[in-house]
Amino acid sequence: MAATATIEKVSIIVSKGSLEGIYPALIMANGARAEGIEADLFFTFFGLDAITKKRWEHIKLATVGNPGLHLPTLLGGLPGVPDLVTRYMERKMETLDIPPIPEFIEMIADTGAGIYACKASVDLFELDKDDLVEQVQGIITVGEFYEHAAGGQIIYT
Repeated sequence: MAATATIEKVSIIVSKGSLEGIYPALIMANGARAEGIEADLFFTFFGLDAITKKRWEHIKLATVGNPGLHLPTLLGGLPGVPDLVTRYMERKMETLDIPPIPEFIEMIADTGAGIYACKASVDLFELDKDDLVEQVQGIITVGEFYEHAAGGQIIYT
């Protein structure tokens, strides 16, 4: 039987600001921590919404151009549809004991996972540390992200 490699560290890049873009990263980070694997989350571009105080409680499911939703694009763009579908998904996740994004980020941070914002994206969207939730450990450059990720696996969601 061949020896299996043990994963000791994962660094997860979160670049999308929708429910289906953020939750996979949170679930993977939470699972890594539960298995004793070091985990860092690096939020960039629209993924910053998940850690921005004004946005993290208002993340929506993308209903236009989302092939996994199996909803015609025209229907997904109708007023009220994004809110309706988002509420439906949130209720389904609640029945599975998957916490809302703010609570999930707090839980993951409490396990010792690193939570970082991309400096280039923070500058692009004219944000600063005060705009971000308290769980963010730093605003770092891509080079600093690679230093944190050294020796581990990088996952892009």
